[in-house]
Amino acid sequence: MKHEGGEKAGKEELSLEAQFGKLEEEIVACRKCPCLVAYREEVGRIRRKAYRDQEYWAKSVPGFGDANARVLVVGLAPGAHGSNRTGRMFTGDDSGVFLYRALFRAGFANQPTSSHRGDELALKDVFISAVCRCAPPDNKPTKLEKATCLPYLGAEIKLLERLEGIVALGRISFEGVQSVYAGWGYQLPPLVFAHNALNRLGEGLPWLVASYHPSRQNTQTGRLTEAMFDAVWQQVNRLLARV
Repeated sequence: MKHEGGEKAGKEELSLEAQFGKLEEEIVACRKCPCLVAYREEVGRIRRKAYRDQEYWAKSVPGFGDANARVLVVGLAPGAHGSNRTGRMFTGDDSGVFLYRALFRAGFANQPTSSHRGDELALKDVFISAVCRCAPPDNKPTKLEKATCLPYLGAEIKLLERLEGIVALGRISFEGVQSVYAGWGYQLPPLVFAHNALNRLGEGLPWLVASYHPSRQNTQTGRLTEAMFDAVWQQVNRLLARV
């Protein structure tokens, strides 16, 4: 699927793998938000007691998954002791445990866990990203930090040429996806954020499914159960005609 502004001179000279690799290098090297850079690096220096013997990633975290994915999963930001430690989206914390179990049950992952970038996790038909790439204090990025980081999400969307749909985990992710397409000049219809709500962005554009975020706050209070989360991926499988 082509997206507005997705064509760049010389892009055809690079393989898809090389394009993703180039974008990943740019994301990892990013230092555009001084406060976030300082925070992620401080967390990496001090470390949590349980991970004191581990080397933290402490850099911006790129997206991860199948470069030919038909589904993009968008989260909020790396966890301070999760992705900021492991360097892989939704890895190393409770949110990731909940997500990867669900993806495995739905047939999008070859294993139900992901503990570090060197494990053997492989995703099929899914690419995982986020609105922000640095761990923010209290999981609350500022409006400017979100706006500064969103172009990276847009760049990944442009590279996902087979993209059919997006799953937004949480309201901030849901709004972030809308901001990307609005920034490309699309006039989006009114969209509804409700768990497992299916939204249509417009003709020729991906569908957008909203989900509560699999944060510890949501999963431990019962606001988001495994059955509720499985329903999201069951709907995604139906939309992709995988079932």
